[in-house]
Amino acid sequence: GSYRRLLKKYTKVDLLILDEWLLTDLTTDEATILLEISESRHKTVSTIYCSQIDPSGWHLRLGNETIAEAILDRIIHDSYQIMIDGEISMRERHGISAR
Repeated sequence: GSYRRLLKKYTKVDLLILDEWLLTDLTTDEATILLEISESRHKTVSTIYCSQIDPSGWHLRLGNETIAEAILDRIIHDSYQIMIDGEISMRERHGISAR
C-alpha cells in the first residue's frame, strides 16, 4: 500500500521538479517507477526536468529501450526545452565554492 500512496503523492503535486535528471543511469525497476509517475502526470500537471545531460543522451541513461521510449514519449511531446549553455559553471558564475 505504501508504494501506491507514494505514487499518488507524486501524481497530485501541481509541479514536480526532477533536479539532476539522469545524472546516473537508471535500473529497469527505477525506469518502471518513473514511467508510472510520468504516465499519471502526463497532460494533467507540470513537471520540470533539470539535467546536465543533453536530451539526445537521455534514451541511453533510461536503460530498457521499451520503457525509455514510453517515458520520453510522455516527456518530449508538448514540452518546452530551455537549453542553458556556457563556459562557466553556475557555481563559478555565482561565486559558490564546490564542497
